[in-house]
Amino acid sequence: MGIVEDKIKDLREREKKALQMGGEKAVAMQRGKGKMTARERLDYLFDPGTFREIDMFVSHRCNNFGMENVDVPSDAVITGHGLVEGRPVFAFSQDFTTRAGSLGEMHAKKICKVMDLAVKAGVPFVGLNDSGGARIQEGVDSLAGYGQIFYRNSLASGVIPQISAIMGPTAGGAVYSPAMTDFILMVKNSSYMFIAGPNVIKAVTGEEISFEDLGGAMAHNEKSGSAHFACENDADALDHTKKLLSFLPSNNMEDPPVMPTGDDPRRIDPALDAIIPDNPNTSYDMKDVIHSIVDNGEFFEPHMYFAKNVIVGYARLNGRVIGIIANQPKVLAGCLDIDATDKATRFIRFCDAFNIPLLTIADVPGYLPGSQQEWNGIIRHGAKLLWCYSEATVPKLLLVTRKDYGGSYLAMCSRDLGADMAFAWPTAEIAVMGAEGAANVIHIKEIDGAPDPVAKRKEKIKEYQELFSNPYCAASRGYIDAVIAPRDTRPRLIDALEIMCSKREQRPPKKHGNIPM
Repeated sequence: MGIVEDKIKDLREREKKALQMGGEKAVAMQRGKGKMTARERLDYLFDPGTFREIDMFVSHRCNNFGMENVDVPSDAVITGHGLVEGRPVFAFSQDFTTRAGSLGEMHAKKICKVMDLAVKAGVPFVGLNDSGGARIQEGVDSLAGYGQIFYRNSLASGVIPQISAIMGPTAGGAVYSPAMTDFILMVKNSSYMFIAGPNVIKAVTGEEISFEDLGGAMAHNEKSGSAHFACENDADALDHTKKLLSFLPSNNMEDPPVMPTGDDPRRIDPALDAIIPDNPNTSYDMKDVIHSIVDNGEFFEPHMYFAKNVIVGYARLNGRVIGIIANQPKVLAGCLDIDATDKATRFIRFCDAFNIPLLTIADVPGYLPGSQQEWNGIIRHGAKLLWCYSEATVPKLLLVTRKDYGGSYLAMCSRDLGADMAFAWPTAEIAVMGAEGAANVIHIKEIDGAPDPVAKRKEKIKEYQELFSNPYCAASRGYIDAVIAPRDTRPRLIDALEIMCSKREQRPPKKHGNIPM
């Protein structure tokens, strides 16, 4: 055997050792928890045979606490690139079977390298998180590693899509990198995020709480809103990641991918003509409207469990990707509150950063009243929604289906906040407030002084309804471009999107604005 053959044999042995990760026992424990290994996750995410690993042979440099005698294959993280449904993506996958996937100096450097390459190449970056946290033996080098990752998360934000899948423990400083990315997916019953764990909380406050209740998938999808998707298992999380990527451009200089869907752009739906209840206080499901309008009824919804009074998500109109923000009359009557405005704001900013047109569907009676909303900052949070609609330069379409009152009318992308094309159904009510409230304000003296106050009140309510509880006053001022039959919504929106997809809009040069955070 020649020298070259010997060297190739040595290479194969080194590769074999790295591929074994933490060893058979550790791998079996990982699988026994219903979890894929780090390498299995990458194989599932990327198209077969396309993943190319980088830095397989990187090793730690720690000499403290006997670590000089400890081998950490690939330093507990697998990094590289490949194709996801034919499109290039960079990724890392933390290996919990090796030193619990702990992050040290070289582990962080591996992640930073592929982040830098993703930005240079202009392709999405996916992080598969499964780590016990900082490698304590490496001290401040480990902390510096986190800081270097955070810094790159900030630099890459708005340049390339960044997606984090939480597929195991993610605690302490490790939670902040996912929080700085665009989307977080979590796996039910096997992943969690928190700053301080249950043991620390019990020691400090005496409160007893489980890992799942404190920082599990549903806790962060329902309560905190920190996560966008709650997935059933590792494969489901990776399937969601692929689906999400299919709606996104590779970088901020590209448009989202156009995909023929086979759905007739001229299709109408007579059922929409009857979807608005006769009683204005009766709810309906806004998702029925969305499913009717979009291609093949397919709607991909982040934040499904959080702030359900507003809906956000992705769909296609005649093959073009569009981001949808809609009030949900079934929850809190579609009112805007702190969580809903935060949810919508984040979504709008992401879509604007990545050239995804926006469709807003409004049925909103107002901002949610109450002392807790006021004390917790509804003014500041609500202002963010106004800010982001005003700031967005992508094509913006508005559809008003029913109530659209007061400040919330403005907040749901009114013409004055930059809607390029605004449509309303004949059932739309565009006014400062509802007819009953308006009558009580405007005509209170006349009502109180009437021989029959009840009859006079009804008369004034009807008078206000005829004047303002319709879309025609707004249409007469040009605030609404067209009043359309509900059945015709899909073709009208498609025509508007097609004509506006080449929109260009310039803003005054500045470093950045000061958003009311």
